[in-house]
Amino acid sequence: MSSEQETGRLRHETDERNVMDSAGTPESIGITPTPSLPDTERQTAAGKVLWHFTMSLDGFVAGPDHAMDWMTGFSSRPGLIEEYAETTGAVLGGRKGWDAFPDPGSIYGGAWQGPLFVLTHHPEDAQPAPGATFLNCDVAEAVRIGLEAAGGKNLEVFSPTIGRQLLERGLIDEIDLHVAPVLLGDGVRLFDNPGGAPVRLELLNGDDPSAVVNLRYHPVAADRSG
Repeated sequence: MSSEQETGRLRHETDERNVMDSAGTPESIGITPTPSLPDTERQTAAGKVLWHFTMSLDGFVAGPDHAMDWMTGFSSRPGLIEEYAETTGAVLGGRKGWDAFPDPGSIYGGAWQGPLFVLTHHPEDAQPAPGATFLNCDVAEAVRIGLEAAGGKNLEVFSPTIGRQLLERGLIDEIDLHVAPVLLGDGVRLFDNPGGAPVRLELLNGDDPSAVVNLRYHPVAADRSG
């Protein structure tokens, strides 16, 4: 090999290493590195409209047919359920979620009691239950009713569809998500808006509202003993 060929080979290998070194790093895709993020602060009761879900890593808040049997075997910070139960004054949900779980007493495992509003086009055929009020109105009016009933505490929105509509109208104050270490692959997505424009968000924990949240997981082998 001539000296010119050797020089070309070394230059090619160096270029390849430079590409591999930068591929997929924050700097290579225009993201500025940030320090480690702190956990979210405790939720406060401040009359907010709060879109709140535990969500799978791939963006589902419920399985097919609103199944929730996947929400087991996870841990969370101490007192998290009590934190939201204490700051929630009323809940607004949708008809499909209600039909799947028609029990106001099951919210936060029974730790929360209060007015539940279910937005539906057909309140006449909804399964009634104590503590549940069925609304057939515009989503903005449903929020007004819910906030009034919340008495200064937060109105929690437990419906992806209603949450999306409120987001479009600028009526969501905060989005609280707890990302569970699981991939569902199917079910009810938090935000399903084909053809719509991206919605930019600001991160509230930490000093950088545009920070990317870094997550790292290891797949757990499935138990096939059954």
